[in-house]
Amino acid sequence: MTEPCNVWIIDDDRSIRWVLEKTFQKAGLKVVTFSNATGILDLLQRERPQVIISDIRMPGVDGLSLLQQLSQNYPDLPVIIMTAYSDLDSAVSAFHGGAFEYLPKPFDVDEAVDQVRRACRQHRQEDAVPQVLETHTPEIIGAAPAMQEVFRAIGRLARSTVAVLINGESGTGKELVAQALHKHSPRATAPFIALNVAAIPKDLLESELFGHERGAFTGAQYRREGRFEQAHKGTLFLDEIGDMPTELETRLLRVLAEGEFYRVGGHAPVKVDVRIIAATHQHLEQLVQEGKFREDLFHRLNVIRIHLPPLRKRSEDIPILIRYFLQQASQELESEIKTILPETMEILQRLQWPGNVRQLKNTALWLTVMASSQEIHPEDLPPELLENTPEPVHYSEHWHDGLRRWAKEWLQQGQTGILNVAVPALETILIESALEQTGGRRLEAAQLLGWGRNTLTRKIRELGLDTKENR
Repeated sequence: MTEPCNVWIIDDDRSIRWVLEKTFQKAGLKVVTFSNATGILDLLQRERPQVIISDIRMPGVDGLSLLQQLSQNYPDLPVIIMTAYSDLDSAVSAFHGGAFEYLPKPFDVDEAVDQVRRACRQHRQEDAVPQVLETHTPEIIGAAPAMQEVFRAIGRLARSTVAVLINGESGTGKELVAQALHKHSPRATAPFIALNVAAIPKDLLESELFGHERGAFTGAQYRREGRFEQAHKGTLFLDEIGDMPTELETRLLRVLAEGEFYRVGGHAPVKVDVRIIAATHQHLEQLVQEGKFREDLFHRLNVIRIHLPPLRKRSEDIPILIRYFLQQASQELESEIKTILPETMEILQRLQWPGNVRQLKNTALWLTVMASSQEIHPEDLPPELLENTPEPVHYSEHWHDGLRRWAKEWLQQGQTGILNVAVPALETILIESALEQTGGRRLEAAQLLGWGRNTLTRKIRELGLDTKENR
């Protein structure tokens, strides 16, 4: 019989320790808890757990310091880092330090159990511990679950140079993510070169990418390096890759496959070592199906996919973002920092933000200049925002009244087990609605429901929705 997995929990918050201890014990795990990390290394010389799960910020020895020591002395011991500080630096620092997984608080207990079980089965292979980069990318912030997935992806890719495809609407911060991937990669000291494919005229794009020789065309009075040569040993970020002209896709594919190309008008191959990060707001799979984008190029670019959520789907991040942008604007304009009143913040969180984070940033700049007082009232918002503000929807009286009438009729008929009927029915409706809203994507549906993915998967199985779900 297999011995239960031995898990050590280190957190200065007693309630967190209690919840995890009870949850893990219920899952059949052996648990030992600690209120701090002092003495953990000494204790490890006498006994060894299969997994350590530790908070990142604690008095005395903090989680990252402990992680670094564990990675150096016990590289095969999986460590899961917890933190209530949901930002990019925390995730990247954890993965750079050798963490097996990153668990932001508040967490789903099913997800915590799943991470521990995976850690029990898998041992890390890394022997070296890279230095923690202190690069900050403050605009990439947020506590929304979808942003935590972005942070995790950047952290996991910190040691890699594979191609990455970033999907997201305009203004969601695709170039910022590309910069973060570069800054936290082994190529961080080499150039980061960005090119917006859609912004370059079609007849100039080939020369812009690959350079040209003197006399290659009218006006080419000297040899010019293209973006690929400029990015040698570094990263080339190709924004709006879906707008790449068809005739250039073949040339791009050859560079990705062979690491060499010819300048326009050139006869000697130019070898380059470049990591490609591409981004688009379009659905490349659909373009491939329509014959508007090469399938082989798509697969070359789509090694790792990162999806950036639109701002309207992470409205809980708007307060911290707008405060950061207001502070940034006040420094730029050398003026006082504006304060958003609660009723104004409520409006900002109801807006659709078609321009996403970029639009929010511009709004903060506008408010810093145009708002007459230090406190920003609803009427201080730009007129075009107020015109498009959706009215708050009050659903409670509608569905509450309907549910109340149904419950009354059910009970008046002398029937029992009302909860056994109502709760599964309600959960089924909510789950199906969330899956419909997200196009069947379980992770996003779980986020809408306020659950972890594992909880949603379990509920789908329990309710028999597997056959009905269109994944």
